[in-house]
Amino acid sequence: MTTSINAERMAQIKEIVCDILELEEEEVTQTSLFKEEHDADSLLAIEILAALEKQFGVLIDQTELTRMVNLKGVYEVVTEAIEAS
Repeated sequence: MTTSINAERMAQIKEIVCDILELEEEEVTQTSLFKEEHDADSLLAIEILAALEKQFGVLIDQTELTRMVNLKGVYEVVTEAIEAS
């Protein structure tokens, strides 16, 4: 299933991720890995998940953290959560 995500939502997600990881937006690409390239730990991953839930008014199962390793994965998970709600 291919999900589309609008540019405004992508920008919001990237801003949340960068704020939590304390990175400049230009440091994070669609495919840069949070853990391996940006030293994110599991606590930061949960913080990202919680911030996204609050921002978009959705529930995201913690099992989705395994897919949320880069922005592309986060976009997919959030889009699916929004479409499911």
